[in-house]
Amino acid sequence: MLGALTASLLALTGAAPAVAAADRHLSAADGGPSAAPALADGLALTPPMGFNNWNATHCGPEFDEEMVEGIADLFVTSGLKDAGYEYVNLDDCWALPSRDADGKLVPDPDRFPHGIKAVADYVHAKGLKLGIYTSAGTKTCNSAGFPGALGHEYSDAEQFAEWGIDYLKYDNCNNQGVDAKQRYTTMRDALKAATARTGRPIVYSICEWGENKPWEWAADVGHLWRTTGDISDSWASMLSILKQNLPLAPYAGPGHWNDPDMLEVGNGGMTDTEYRTHFSMWSVMAAPLLIGTDLRKATPETLDILGNREVIAVDQDPLGKQGTVVSSEGGRWVVAKQMQDGSRAVALFNENDTAQRIATTATAVGLPAAGGYTLRDLWQHRSSHTAGTIAATVPAHGTVLVRVWADRHWAGNPPAVELGIEGLPVAVADDTSTLTSTATDLGRTPAREVAVSLTGPEGWTLRARTPSRAATVPPGRALRTTWAVTPPKGAQPGPYDLTLTVRHRSPDGRTVSAALPLTVPVVVPPPAGTSYLSDLPWMSATNHYGPVERDTSNGERPAGDGHPITIGGTVYAKGLGVHAPSSVTYYTGGACTAVTAEVGVDDEKGAKGTVAFEIWADDTKAASTGVLTNAMPAQHLEADVTGAQVVRLVVTDGQDGTDSDHADWADARLTC
Repeated sequence: MLGALTASLLALTGAAPAVAAADRHLSAADGGPSAAPALADGLALTPPMGFNNWNATHCGPEFDEEMVEGIADLFVTSGLKDAGYEYVNLDDCWALPSRDADGKLVPDPDRFPHGIKAVADYVHAKGLKLGIYTSAGTKTCNSAGFPGALGHEYSDAEQFAEWGIDYLKYDNCNNQGVDAKQRYTTMRDALKAATARTGRPIVYSICEWGENKPWEWAADVGHLWRTTGDISDSWASMLSILKQNLPLAPYAGPGHWNDPDMLEVGNGGMTDTEYRTHFSMWSVMAAPLLIGTDLRKATPETLDILGNREVIAVDQDPLGKQGTVVSSEGGRWVVAKQMQDGSRAVALFNENDTAQRIATTATAVGLPAAGGYTLRDLWQHRSSHTAGTIAATVPAHGTVLVRVWADRHWAGNPPAVELGIEGLPVAVADDTSTLTSTATDLGRTPAREVAVSLTGPEGWTLRARTPSRAATVPPGRALRTTWAVTPPKGAQPGPYDLTLTVRHRSPDGRTVSAALPLTVPVVVPPPAGTSYLSDLPWMSATNHYGPVERDTSNGERPAGDGHPITIGGTVYAKGLGVHAPSSVTYYTGGACTAVTAEVGVDDEKGAKGTVAFEIWADDTKAASTGVLTNAMPAQHLEADVTGAQVVRLVVTDGQDGTDSDHADWADARLTC
């Protein structure tokens, strides 16, 4: 019952010299050095690293002096300071709603009883720096309306400098329609004047959400500029922001950085695999790394992601190049970043809901011709060698991040063994399916004593039908093993984790290994006849904001808070409520013929929202609407899905951002 779907994982294994020790073997960097910092003040020569409370707390009561000082303590004790994090930044709600009689900002005495200067002194004593927030408008973005800096730029900048502030995030709310460049340039000049008087340099973060394309004009205004709207703690949000920021590589460099917003790592809305992708891609894009989770509650897994120094080194490389897209076909992304030492950091990023093989070559990512190349897996912390292929089976929503360089000592590392699978990773309870694994030698020397194993949950039967061991696997050849996979009787529908592992010998005789995690959903064949999709289990669902809702609109972030589905004044009892961009996948097993729905923007957001609907049958777009607005009535959408193994309902954001993009699949039905 398993269809054909081929994928592979690069097993970067074995003992090898650390990247730093091997740098003497690297080829010269391509091209000349980056341009001098645009502001020529020596600030933010690498992307700023630190913490901002907003994603974790918003204006909640936990945001206070004790929290901020506790974060500074944790930077030191957890090793994050030594890893490069230095800014501890306050976001909105630190001030009282009104200025004092002299027009000065007043810290909230309940949140900051000792004042901001005392907090700055505490943070500075730890060898760290303090950041603060205000808006380039009359009020900040919080609904309570704290004072903004429009018309008070010079006074506020001097107050910040006197407090010991090192970093300013300058937002865009309540801007009274004043030209953005004018507002942000005025604050730049005010900060320069405050620095000249006090000697306190302040990194300047422009936060106008990319609305006026600041990458085109702000290089001599600020040190970093937001390129997108606000991030939220969801895969769909992170993916949307990532795609908006990737094309802007030419505008980034030392002292002037594209900022795709703060990190959500550790806040709970994504998996650790997705958070590793988030951190990997922000680093490849040379983005600021501002932790957005409450570190006092962080898990060891979160700290491991945030503290990965090999990945941080990619972000902080002094050449200051943002990674560029090498290829992106079918959501299989290759993004390469030129490093100062001549190596390339290469991200193999999979935006799909199933594991995918992603491959490129040393030549394609800009490396010179060589007899062999050393690969360093920055998450597995293992080195191997390759004849030139860079490839991996990347788990759903995952990223394999490697550093690659031409190295005449490549033979000191074991060959890279690419671990892959053939067969669609779905299963039915108490039904045996087959899966074929491949272990391919990508190097120039034989892989020796190769052994492949497959493990899974308790109760699953996993049996090799063909040999899973080989004394040697020659370069370019593969060990192929067929496995019988049987979930137990009564296994409930949903995802289950299996692991494919390859082991082989390094040149010095040690055993090296690499693992490919597989998410295998147990599915239920669709019922005969016509069914509402909101009554059927889905295989996977991603949504920009909050969960996908059954038989209600999207509502807000909590589950179950939607309203009756309403499009153009017509109310529908059945359907799915989503927020673009979103994707909902159903298993159809080749037994279904049609999907129908009435689609449109839900009325709950008034006149806002633009979206486009798509129905996919496996890898083929079977139907689409084009862009719909809230002013339009529901549109009928119908797709022929005959023979498809899976069907996906996709909503995109209409190419104008995601604000208020609440979309409805009203009366969505599947005929089988």
